[in-house]
Amino acid sequence: MRAELGCYIARMLPDTSSARQRAATSRARERRSFGRLRRRDSGRWEAAYVGPDARLYRAPATFEAKDDAIAWLSAERRMIELDTWIKPDDRASRKPTKGRTFGDYAEEWLANRRTKAGPLKPRTQADYRRLLDRHILPTFSDRPLRLIGSDEVNAWYLSLNSKTPTERAHAYQLLRAVFTSATKAKLIAENPCAIEGGGQTERAHTVEIATLDELATITTAMPERLRLAVLLGAWCALRYGEIAELRRMDVDLRNGRIRVQRGVTWPNGKATVGTPKTKAGGRVVNIPPHLLGVVKSHLEDHVAPGRTALLFPARDRESSLHPRTFGKRWDVARAAAGRSDLHFHDLRHTGATMAAQTGATIAELMARLGHTTPQAAMRYQSAAADRDKEIARRLSELATGAIRV
Repeated sequence: MRAELGCYIARMLPDTSSARQRAATSRARERRSFGRLRRRDSGRWEAAYVGPDARLYRAPATFEAKDDAIAWLSAERRMIELDTWIKPDDRASRKPTKGRTFGDYAEEWLANRRTKAGPLKPRTQADYRRLLDRHILPTFSDRPLRLIGSDEVNAWYLSLNSKTPTERAHAYQLLRAVFTSATKAKLIAENPCAIEGGGQTERAHTVEIATLDELATITTAMPERLRLAVLLGAWCALRYGEIAELRRMDVDLRNGRIRVQRGVTWPNGKATVGTPKTKAGGRVVNIPPHLLGVVKSHLEDHVAPGRTALLFPARDRESSLHPRTFGKRWDVARAAAGRSDLHFHDLRHTGATMAAQTGATIAELMARLGHTTPQAAMRYQSAAADRDKEIARRLSELATGAIRV
């Protein structure tokens, strides 16, 4: 009798394990007025909705933030409301019925693109090619230009990997530039790229400039034939591509100057020599006097004879030293200084900040660094703001007669 009573009570009590499971499922999956959201065990969000054809459609990728998943659903619902919705699987392969396709126009745009300085630099063209092929054309290639709306662009943007914000921003900038040209050519009525801040991203790497002691340690840890490259990066604020293309004829020891006339890049892994990065990049940079002896010794010990001999050649002596080869030595040297976070380009920031600390004006910094706009130069003047104490002290000296005017 007691056993039968126990079985009866067990049947009457709720199954708590099933209840907990149903509660967990309810928490993980969130039903909405349109679509559904589900948080995966990884913490990322899935989104799905039932389309006008009564079929379930899932987002092409999961989302790091819940708001991004909601935004994707909102973009899909908006297309349904505007009667511009088509099946997600058909968007990339849909053949145009009328008008020019985005893919055709983008290829023409890339082939004929020019800036104020002239045709695109090889590296820029290679970067645009990669962004188009990897991120943009798979979605928009066969879509008619005039049928691509802001909702479709928004959905595409949200599908990009949020963990690579710089890549996503660059892809969006390129898409917007193509549509801007199409708008100016009156091929479309308005630019569908209207995401506020879509082309902006926070700097992934926060620059902490090298101290003089760190710079000395790094220089000493480099192979002797590459030490001058580090010093030119810091004290003359040159870019790596400018340094790697320096030749004997570019160095004027008598007047203590370096003439920056060319730069080298490696689009698709092949060295390509061209004009400097910007129009202002072609410039003359004065070498700090304490480096002149180092420059002279480097020319005597590590540079082949002849005006066109490279200061930092590869082993074949004919081509510029590839950044990957240089980078192996750089990694060892910066680690020796306890600065594994320091990029070679950060030496340029170091040199620019030191120049600002000497009292260089914005115009002087622009000329030395090869900048075309004052905004970048102002950044280094801000970094040198500690000099304001020295200015205040000298003003007091002026007021008390310690300095005569």
